[in-house]
Parts: sequence; structure tokens; C-alpha cells
Amino acid sequence: MVKDPYENLKITQGAVAEPCTTLVNKTGSWREFKPVIDHDKCIGCGNCEKFCPDMAVKEVEDGRFEVDLDYCKGCEICAEECPVDAIEMVKEAK
Repeated sequence: MVKDPYENLKITQGAVAEPCTTLVNKTGSWREFKPVIDHDKCIGCGNCEKFCPDMAVKEVEDGRFEVDLDYCKGCEICAEECPVDAIEMVKEAK
């Protein structure tokens, strides 16, 4: 019988962050690529906003969407979910 190397490891269930801390902690500083929305190509479907795990994409006016770079981590999910390829991931200038 093979011994489980993790048998003495204690793991707590649940999250380690307090609720709403992402609104306080700006997490965009470690991003390497940032999303840039081409508003001429955008059809206003809202997939970028729906799928953003950090809630960094917001609808601002007339069906347009903007990315709050203070909170965007550059995960590229918005670009992957855009059905018309209106979001390009651009290398972040540091």
C-alpha cells in the first residue's frame, strides 16, 4: 500500500479572502497583457462583462464596454469569449 503524502495536510474549506476585497485591492498591477476593445467591431453582446472573473469589464454607454485596468489581471477570458474578435490582448508597457 502506498502512503498518501498529503494525509497530514490540513486544508480549510472556503475562500481565504474577505467578501468584496477585490473592490479594495487593485489587482491589475501584475498583468502582462491588457485587453483593448475595438469599439467598431464590438456588437455589444456583453460576453466580456459576463465572463470576466474580476468584474473588470463594465458597460458604460450605448452598449459600449470598457475595461477597468486597476482590476484586470490580463487573463484573456474576455478576448476568448468575444464572438467577433473585437478584443485584442496587447503587451503591457511597464
